Amino acid sequence: MRSGQGLHTRVRRDTEGTAIFIGEQMIRKERYKQGKALRANVPLAEHAKWEVSAERHDILGILAKSNLSRLANLVPIRYERMLKTPFTFLRGSAAVMAYDLSQTPNSGITVQCCGDCHLANFGLFATPERNLIFDLNDFDETHPAPFEWDVKRLAASFYVAARGNGCTQKKCESVVRTMVRAYREAMIEFSSMPLLAVWYTELKIDDLIATAPDRATRHEDEIIALKARKRIAEHLFPKITEVVDGRRRIIDQPPLIYHPPSELRAEETFIEGFEQYRETLTYDRQCLLARYQVDDFVMKVVGVGSVGTRCGVILLSSEGEPLLLQIKEAQPSVLEPYTAPSEFINQGERVVQGQRLLQAASDIFLGWTTTPKGDLNYYVRQLRDMKYAFTIEGFTPAAFATYATICGKTLARAHAKAGDAALISGYLGKTDQFDTAITAFAAAYSRQTDLDHQTLVVAEQTGAITASHDP
Repeated sequence: MRSGQGLHTRVRRDTEGTAIFIGEQMIRKERYKQGKALRANVPLAEHAKWEVSAERHDILGILAKSNLSRLANLVPIRYERMLKTPFTFLRGSAAVMAYDLSQTPNSGITVQCCGDCHLANFGLFATPERNLIFDLNDFDETHPAPFEWDVKRLAASFYVAARGNGCTQKKCESVVRTMVRAYREAMIEFSSMPLLAVWYTELKIDDLIATAPDRATRHEDEIIALKARKRIAEHLFPKITEVVDGRRRIIDQPPLIYHPPSELRAEETFIEGFEQYRETLTYDRQCLLARYQVDDFVMKVVGVGSVGTRCGVILLSSEGEPLLLQIKEAQPSVLEPYTAPSEFINQGERVVQGQRLLQAASDIFLGWTTTPKGDLNYYVRQLRDMKYAFTIEGFTPAAFATYATICGKTLARAHAKAGDAALISGYLGKTDQFDTAITAFAAAYSRQTDLDHQTLVVAEQTGAITASHDP
């Protein structure tokens, strides 16, 4: 764990009589100026650049290396999902883009990055207070890195996805520019807010509904909210379980959901790790969890980039009331080879602490564990607790623009919470130079994504990789 810097207790007054702290942390005005000064080292226009590095690794080699620690029988499913479209390739190739980002100009401003910041990793979920909010929802790759790496990956994902939906080049560029402008303007706003106000900021679905631009959008948002609120264990439980020999069990749906063979001792290992996981929760949540008993456990294939990592679902109950928890393997972040080593020995803890730092509110059952040998790390969270992902494939240009604005603001709030909003705001400035640069980068990187996706297609056609049918 990193040691805290402590509270700054010495104060002085600036020329306007405002109290400011003295210590390691400079006052906001000075941090803003420092951020602005960083433009001399890396001008905003530099972020437009994308050129294939002469040392760029073979993307098949990068993907193959990332498969070494995955379950070999699931790797073909991973490839199958990545092959579908350039966008699904982008989703599954975070390791490739991490290398590419490391070759781009570096602002020098480090924050806790999401690490896999694409538009499908945002969505709705429930807070402990049962509010339905919009936020980042995937943190497998979270790690300290230059703030613009998140912005560039998000921008590229919007460009690739919008183009995949048939948007013209002009529309794609407009969507990306909208997202970046929303990020920059929100960061300016956050830089002037009290720190606690930033930490307490949430983007609630009710606020999105209230501010919808028209009746049709408002109605659509209301339907989405209704669907999300039904995505809880009580609604899911009857659909995915059955009674076998008097015991409630999760129904197998091979190869995506299945009970592991007994000889693998996977269930025993997960359950042993589950006991360690309890200790990472706060005392009140340990007491709550103690009232549940474990009924069943299955393996589950999830996502695109995560396919092949070990993931399970644990079914618990208390007097017939269900609780579904997902236990998911955490491997080192794809960003770590190009930044500083993680301060967390357990990769599950890295994910959890990064998630808590970036999200406006986190799941009450969020915790981490490891196997008895300590060779595999995991994090745990509730499964589908009002979690709702938007269907990007049906987005119109107008829908993309609305979604881009929300995602840009949300990412800015996460970075402001985890980093220094004044420093970032000073670097970005009040003009659209950064917006223009990132839009150009996204356009160029979308073309690179096309080429890389085609490389994977050819590899499958020639037998260099094996892709299997994805049910």
